[in-house]
Amino acid sequence: MFEMLRSALRSLFANKTRSALTMLGIIIGVGAVITMVAVGSGAAMEMDRFISGVGSNLVIVFPGAARTAGSRQAAGSAASLTLADADILRNEGIFIAEVVPEIYGGTQLIYGNSNWNTTTLGGTPGILDVREWRVDAGQPFADSDVRSAAKICLLGATVAKNLFDDEDPVGKVIRIRRVPFRVVGVLAAKGPNPWGGDQDDFVIVPITTAQRRLFRSAIPGSVRRITVQAVNRESLRAMQDEVRAILRQRHRLTEGAEDDFVIRDMTQILENVAASTRVMALLLGAVASISLLVGGIGIMNIMLVSVSERTREIGIRMAVGARPLDVRIQFLAEAVTLSVLGGGIGIVGGVGASRVITEIFDWPTVISAAAILIAVGFSAIVGVFFGFWPAWKASNLDPIEALRYE
Repeated sequence: MFEMLRSALRSLFANKTRSALTMLGIIIGVGAVITMVAVGSGAAMEMDRFISGVGSNLVIVFPGAARTAGSRQAAGSAASLTLADADILRNEGIFIAEVVPEIYGGTQLIYGNSNWNTTTLGGTPGILDVREWRVDAGQPFADSDVRSAAKICLLGATVAKNLFDDEDPVGKVIRIRRVPFRVVGVLAAKGPNPWGGDQDDFVIVPITTAQRRLFRSAIPGSVRRITVQAVNRESLRAMQDEVRAILRQRHRLTEGAEDDFVIRDMTQILENVAASTRVMALLLGAVASISLLVGGIGIMNIMLVSVSERTREIGIRMAVGARPLDVRIQFLAEAVTLSVLGGGIGIVGGVGASRVITEIFDWPTVISAAAILIAVGFSAIVGVFFGFWPAWKASNLDPIEALRYE
């Protein structure tokens, strides 16, 4: 085996330029597979991270569409959801783990000489668990703060940075729409979502405070949405049916009447997007694999040329006792050696290209050991598959005719 490998390497190095050009297709193919899979896997990882950031097992209930002078407005334009609806869901839901009524809007924040425009979100303490937000400094607000409509707030990391820079925000007083609020905590940074949105650019206040001080409504207690979390993934569908039944009963909707609210399964939507992202990663790898096939065809062509050029050498070897199997193995060894060497160089190139993409384009990439093994294994298979026909052709040459070949 060692002698066979040495003979294959000696034959390949005798024609360095041709061997290098032959390997080029495999190098590009393996490098492209590793790079494309790394890019696709990075996108899938970011999508999974975004899903975990939004929260799991969630549905969001929005108000229905209002009608003005007989004209139907956009979904969410009606004021059909209230704090009382959230309380009913929390108290009567069997499959419901948490209910968070929310109200939100754009606001201007001021601290000293600094100011920042962001989204202020009014909610209950459960919003941190539902959305999987972690308090990095200070402490969260409590149910007692909601009951008393306390003027306190939690800052997202982006807001804290822009208002306070390196100063500790906890305990400081900021103004939201000219109303003073005391900062009781800062949330841990989550970074941008896959679409470039900043997940840390917001402020959370007790929902009652938001209703009374920041976002006054003509209908007392109205909310912009209600986020509902199921007890587990399996009960998500049953929970949606439960939420719909409870709200229809509370809103006194008769049978056949249209819902005056909209339920959206955010977990399912995001998981569908994540599944599409994973399919994209597989497609990228499949497209890149085509270049491996092209590289294999190049190996076959060069090996066929090599058989023609070395016909006399083959005849001499067979005349002195070499079996057809020995000749076949020799040419197969050369083809596989070309593929494996090209695959090794392609691994280095693919890993390097992935790092460059991450550094230059700030796109996350995940170097997969499985992708590397598959690419190298596939390159070896390509060498065997496309090297078999030239090897077979060489082993079936007639020694007499081969010796006469010029």
